[in-house]
Amino acid sequence: MLRCMRSMTGHGRGVSQGQGLRVTVELTSVNRRQGEIHLALPRDWDVLEGPMREWIGRRVERGRVQGRVVVEFLNPRWLAPRLDPVVAEAWVRALQRLARRLGLAGSVSLDHLMRVPGLFQNNGMGVAWAKLWPVARKALDQALEGLLRMREREGAHLERDLVRRIERMRRSVARIRARAAGAAERYRRQLLDRVRAAGLPGVSEQDERLLKEVVLFAERCDITEELTRLESHFRQFEQCRRSRQPVGRTLDFLAQEMYREVNTLGVKANDASISREVVRLKAELDRFREQVQNVE
Repeated sequence: MLRCMRSMTGHGRGVSQGQGLRVTVELTSVNRRQGEIHLALPRDWDVLEGPMREWIGRRVERGRVQGRVVVEFLNPRWLAPRLDPVVAEAWVRALQRLARRLGLAGSVSLDHLMRVPGLFQNNGMGVAWAKLWPVARKALDQALEGLLRMREREGAHLERDLVRRIERMRRSVARIRARAAGAAERYRRQLLDRVRAAGLPGVSEQDERLLKEVVLFAERCDITEELTRLESHFRQFEQCRRSRQPVGRTLDFLAQEMYREVNTLGVKANDASISREVVRLKAELDRFREQVQNVE
C-alpha cells in the first residue's frame, strides 16, 4: 500500500548520461504550508525550468523544493567555441561608428570583441531540446525517487508519533467523559452540604430550588457535544492514515478543530479533575499540532 503520510523534508540526487552530456540533478525539500519549487539551472538552459517544475509538481504537493541542475559536456565537440560571424561584424561596425562619432583614435581589435557578452558560446548550447529533455528527465526521476523515499521514511516516524499523541488524547477524553458523568450529582451533594453547613432550615434533597440549581449547572457544564466531536476527529485521523493522498492540510484542519473543542472543554468544565485533564489534553494537542506542520 502506498504510504500517504510523508514528511516535507527530504533529499535526492540523480545522474544521467546521453547525447554526449552528463546531467546531475539534486533536490532538497523543507517545510512550507504551500508548494514552492525553485530551480538553479546553468546559464542558457532555462528551457528546462518549465518542464522540470511541472514534473516535480506532479509528485510533490506541499513543501519548498529547491533543485540544482549541472550539465557537463562529455563530447569534445560540444566544448569548441562557436562564434556567430554576422553578430561579430555588426559589433565591429557599431564600435567603429561610435569611435568616429566620439572622435576616438584606434581601431576595433579582437580584444574588444572578446568582451562582448554572449558572442562566444559552447557548441553545447545548441543541443536540441528533444535530445536534452530525456537525459535531464532521467536524472530528475532518480532525484525525485530519492527525495520521496526519504520523505516517506520521515513520514513513517511522524505517523508513529502522531498515533501515540492521538491515543493519549483518546485516554484523556475517556477519563473526562467518565468524570463528567457524575458532575451534576457531585454538585448536588456539594450544594446540599453547603446549605446544611449554613444551618438553613427546611431544605431537603428534593427541594425545588435545589433541583433547579442542579439542572442549570448541568446545562452550563454539559460537555457531551465537545467530547463527541473530539472522538469524531480522532476517527477522521484514522481515515487520513488509510488515505492514498497527501493529508497534511487535512490534519492541520483537524488539529485546529480539536483545539477549538479542547478550549471549550476548559471553559465549561466546572470540576478540578476535569480541568487538570484538559490541561494534559491541551499539552498533547500542542505537540500534535507541531508535528502535523511537518506532514505533506
